[in-house]
Amino acid sequence: MTEFFMAMIPPTATAQEHKVSVKNGKPIFYDPPEVKAAKEKLTANLARHRPPEKYSCGIRLITKWLFPNDGKHKDGEYKTSKPDTDNLQKMFKDCMTKLDFWTDDQLVASEICEKFWANTPGIYVRIEEL
Repeated sequence: MTEFFMAMIPPTATAQEHKVSVKNGKPIFYDPPEVKAAKEKLTANLARHRPPEKYSCGIRLITKWLFPNDGKHKDGEYKTSKPDTDNLQKMFKDCMTKLDFWTDDQLVASEICEKFWANTPGIYVRIEEL
């Protein structure tokens, strides 16, 4: 089992915001600066928590995204506004895969993702073998 908390303001840019341009009649996909910065921020924070060995069996990924409380919500209140949890998770799991948390993110057979308003922002992560 791996468990950690990354004290940070979670990025709100998601993998779904990538762009496409056409060069010589061929589509080229790229990340705009805010998506690139979000990936770099996640990767830098996740790198400190990389497990000693890659997970190679089925896993459950529990993620709690804690966004800075804007003063209009109670600490720990569910956040029901953007970004969507599935969009947050896609980039997050891609960064974890790049950092060798597991052999492939297809191993994530169970996933619990929640987002909250919080006085202490960050991302809580727990990885359990199934």
